[in-house]
Amino acid sequence: MIVADMLASFTQLIAQAQQGGALNWLVEKFEAGGGFMYPILASLIIGLAFCIERFWTLTRSRINTKGFVVKIRKALEEGGVEKAKEICTQTRGPVASVFYAGLLRADEGLDAAEKAIMAYGGIEMGFLERGLIWISTFITIAPMLGFTGTVQGMIEAFDAIKEAAQISPAIVAQGISVALLTTLFGLVVAMILQVFYNYFVSRIDKLVADMEESSIELIDALYEIKNKKK
Repeated sequence: MIVADMLASFTQLIAQAQQGGALNWLVEKFEAGGGFMYPILASLIIGLAFCIERFWTLTRSRINTKGFVVKIRKALEEGGVEKAKEICTQTRGPVASVFYAGLLRADEGLDAAEKAIMAYGGIEMGFLERGLIWISTFITIAPMLGFTGTVQGMIEAFDAIKEAAQISPAIVAQGISVALLTTLFGLVVAMILQVFYNYFVSRIDKLVADMEESSIELIDALYEIKNKKK
């Protein structure tokens, strides 16, 4: 019975949204949600701003790693370290930056080059993860704001009962509406940002794996060049 009532209510909400337009329905529910809807909306807007920045940064960081490694190997064989560094400066992304850091120390030996790669790899990873902490923060804050609005709505409902000295659906409807709407919007904002956050984490993990794998290939290439010179 409860499930049937919930489905009926959900169907009614969809029908209202279709009749008056989804945007108008959202505006109406936003205004009915009370003051806590504004910080929830701010969490969504600021969180999406960080998402857009991370998406742009990670998209620019992506390159054809295997093709880049082939170019570096060819450059090392034909023009040495200087030629390889020149290709790195002409290529964007963390992999090229890590390669350049290793090639700068190549003359000092393979150990020095490997340490430089590891150190700069950590720096590049920090750049890739920059901004994720704020997205994670808004994922946490949005539902907390929603639950706080829920508490406020219930307080308003009980205050209305106290003033009327009686219980009726009309008296408590406003407070309960605020309580449910703030919870709903807070959870929806958190879910939207969580999807973006998980996507960025997977992209960063892929980039880090590419950096580690390609760095090993660079060390191997430097080792081969060194043995050929002997």
